[in-house]
Amino acid sequence: MAFSNKKPSMMNRATGAFCRWALRRLGWTLVGSQIEMPKAVLIAAPHTTNWDLFYTLLCARAIHISIWFMMKHTHFWWPASILWNWLGGVPINRTKACGVVTQMVEAFAERDRLYLVIPPEGTRRSVDCWKTGFYHIAHEAKVPVWPWFIDYKNKRVGCGDVIHPTGDIESDFERIRAFYEATYGPMPNCRPGSH
Repeated sequence: MAFSNKKPSMMNRATGAFCRWALRRLGWTLVGSQIEMPKAVLIAAPHTTNWDLFYTLLCARAIHISIWFMMKHTHFWWPASILWNWLGGVPINRTKACGVVTQMVEAFAERDRLYLVIPPEGTRRSVDCWKTGFYHIAHEAKVPVWPWFIDYKNKRVGCGDVIHPTGDIESDFERIRAFYEATYGPMPNCRPGSH
């Protein structure tokens, strides 16, 4: 299914307008806009607080996109599964023989549209280097990496241009780091861990 530029529904326009209003009322500046493709791996960095999801959701709705996130498959029992599916949960089973990367690549193949959010640090704690699962998912699913940021100091939230993985992880991480360092300054942890 090709990306559609059709106008958002009345409900989506109203939701987007409310989220833009809410961001302004909270003193935040929205940066970036929707991309011209239906699938991507969104990396939201740095991940330092539970508020990150709140601002990421506001930003996503403000530019009229729906985002998805990974959750343990055991949370998808009825009727809770209705809520998690509505909120954008994508079930993963860590006990399956195939790993998380394979399961998410399959999820991309099964859907016409999927913007999957992955915090690359894998935790809210400080880390020496980023996990590389997000990169391998994007590369194997043949979808771009879409960098998002939350700048609490300057109250700016948004996204940049997509980065298409080439398979050269070191070179691609240099491009990713260049985006984040333009916003935050030096980010030595924005480098691939063992891969």
